[in-house]
Amino acid sequence: MTLSEIARVVGASPHDVRDPRALVTAPSAVDSREVVPGGLFVATAGARVDGHAYAAAAVADGAVAVLASRPTGVPTLVVEDVQLAIGLLAKHVLERIGPTVIGLTGSVGKTTTKDLLAQVLERHAATVATDRSFNNELGLPLTVLRADAGTRYLVLEMGAGRKGDLTYLTGIAPPQVGLVLNVGTAHVERMGGGQADVAEAKGELVAAVAADGFALLNADDPYVMGMAGRTKAQILLYGRSAKAPVRAEDVRLDGRARPAFELVTPAGRAPVELDLIGEHQVSNALAAAAVATALGLGVAEIADGLNAARRRSGGRLEIVERPDGITVVNDAYNANPESMRAGLRAVKALAGARRTVAVLGAMGQQAEASRARHADVGRLVADLRFDVLIAVGAGDPLAMARAAESAGQGVAVHAVEDVAGAIELATALVEPGDVVLVKASSEIGLSACARALAGA
Repeated sequence: MTLSEIARVVGASPHDVRDPRALVTAPSAVDSREVVPGGLFVATAGARVDGHAYAAAAVADGAVAVLASRPTGVPTLVVEDVQLAIGLLAKHVLERIGPTVIGLTGSVGKTTTKDLLAQVLERHAATVATDRSFNNELGLPLTVLRADAGTRYLVLEMGAGRKGDLTYLTGIAPPQVGLVLNVGTAHVERMGGGQADVAEAKGELVAAVAADGFALLNADDPYVMGMAGRTKAQILLYGRSAKAPVRAEDVRLDGRARPAFELVTPAGRAPVELDLIGEHQVSNALAAAAVATALGLGVAEIADGLNAARRRSGGRLEIVERPDGITVVNDAYNANPESMRAGLRAVKALAGARRTVAVLGAMGQQAEASRARHADVGRLVADLRFDVLIAVGAGDPLAMARAAESAGQGVAVHAVEDVAGAIELATALVEPGDVVLVKASSEIGLSACARALAGA
């Protein structure tokens, strides 16, 4: 599109634009370090960094122009609201190119499921999927703007921090296929305090799917099943339940805690062996299989894609094997009670008879039940017979530590104040052959501990 066309779509005032016919031919970026020649740099004012300060550098690196809220001294399309403008541009582009839009949401497993689904679909046709976890009001439009006229499938991870978020995102990219994974307690504090409030927010996705589309619902989650009345689309159930047309049978784990199962769809069945750890990955794989089934792919093709799929996004049960036999499992990208339970069980299955160490920090946005939920995690650490727990941070992590100690299962419990303390203590405590899980909400910064342990 030309700069003049973009300005018209988003209602921008051009400043320092010498050639309104200059073409934008590459994806947009909000990080000046990710600008590619021919793209558009989107300048946003964040809590720590103001993108406007990097406008000149972005243009020097090849950006055709800058989308910003004020002039920047280089070719700039000035708008009142940058976030709204990039959404308008994405919506316009999507209407022009017309791929099949798949939207997916859930409290846990979104990124892994998105990565699995993308690897299944891209074997079939040109596919663009959300990068990393760029699933919000800026990330989703940027994903759309990576697509072009040759894109067949557009897989969009959609995050919801509060009610109304998914209504906004589906307004930009109306899905032909809507997938809901589960309803947990992530962001529960901002949604009203209970899982029913989370379900109300997540259900906005299937409510946005047209009558000729598909709503994919997890038959194993009663909150997700409760969304059936909110969609006009054709419903396809998936899960471990026998009532799900897309389901898993004969689920088992190998010696590396990688799940295998028989994939059953209305078109037949095929064996699947995932290269991911943890039994909870079966649900993520089934969700991806359900979408592919709705899109008309055969069961053998789906199974082949799942069997060949690899982990693409870091910080999610990312395994590093050290030369001294220590295995570090970095799951520190985010945390809530559901993902904590899944991570702990996956690591225990991976370890077998080996010694296990859990380095755990706080789970954010757990509302009034936060202390109790952290204590539940501590009791699970003890019940699973972890050998060592290092609880990181004051407040809720201390409740986790006390609960683990009180459970009386022999776990050695330590508490440290911060990430630096966790790195120092964990480095001193780990022994050759240990399996170490590092997990917390991303704002805790515990990924630094995982990196330090992995690189030691």
